[in-house]
Amino acid sequence: MDLAGIGEWAWARHHNVLSWYVRPLFLLPFCFFAWRRSGLGIAATLVALATSMAWFPVPAEVSPGVRTMLAAERDYLLGPWAAWKVALALLVPLTLAALGAAFWWRAWGLGLAVVNATVLAKIGWSFAFSPLEGALAHLPPASVGLVVVNVGLLLGLRFRGSMGTGYQGRE
Repeated sequence: MDLAGIGEWAWARHHNVLSWYVRPLFLLPFCFFAWRRSGLGIAATLVALATSMAWFPVPAEVSPGVRTMLAAERDYLLGPWAAWKVALALLVPLTLAALGAAFWWRAWGLGLAVVNATVLAKIGWSFAFSPLEGALAHLPPASVGLVVVNVGLLLGLRFRGSMGTGYQGRE
């Protein structure tokens, strides 16, 4: 199978909304491994995140909203690239770097702010670049992911027993 064939194989599986619900959850191990200062854990989480869209079977039936959202995403990705689109794309690795740095240096408040800003920006992107039906299909998985990640991080903060937001030294 060639690269284009692999892409189509994965894209068909990305229509399974379970992948939409799972993807935001990777922020939890990403933050955990940044907190633990584990480069290997961070790298493994990023590989899992990048491949997770293909973990689920092709759905038997795809809702019109999911089709609309993914068509908009595909058009966006495969359409012409201008400087603004490159700058917007660079926000993904920059955001992950900021998130990793926040938890690496124990800045919980900053980490929570980055997580929330990131997910809210993705929701905003969906409404800006997809028809309403597609954006509304994306909204429940993104919202559930945001709530679960916030709860998970806050529970992690409570478990650690540290309410500080700044660097607190190696543990």
